[in-house]
Amino acid sequence: MKVFAAVLMSCMLIASCALAGDGLVRLQSKNSVTGTAQNLEKVLQAKGLHIFARIDHQKGAVSVGKKLRPTEIFIFGNPKAGTPLMQCRQTIAIDLPQKMLIYEDEQGKTWIVYNDPAYLASRHGLGDCGAKVIQKISGILSAVSSAAAGK
Repeated sequence: MKVFAAVLMSCMLIASCALAGDGLVRLQSKNSVTGTAQNLEKVLQAKGLHIFARIDHQKGAVSVGKKLRPTEIFIFGNPKAGTPLMQCRQTIAIDLPQKMLIYEDEQGKTWIVYNDPAYLASRHGLGDCGAKVIQKISGILSAVSSAAAGK
């Protein structure tokens, strides 16, 4: 019985550690931030995704006399995908539309980072509601980021 309890406690600890991740998907790009951003814009448009905003944080930093390595955010989406998720649980709207970060790290490497849709589904307690949409969005984000990264 003590062995069973120890195993059960270990499993619970491992499960809670697995859920403690930051929910971000990271992909290194073969291109510069500028090249990756140009690729991403083309790919998003080709997929029929609406770009709501493109924010250049480096330019913002320069405007207040600060330095920042290249850092851009794309905010994009499609109401056909997002609306069903919000019908499941409206709180997911805080994480929609989708965002993709492109930045240069301290070593000069370019990265694409975005929220893992499965993490967002868990965060907002969607359960089975919207599972097919989450799976589809995951595939699209993976394809889009890989194409932008030149992979």
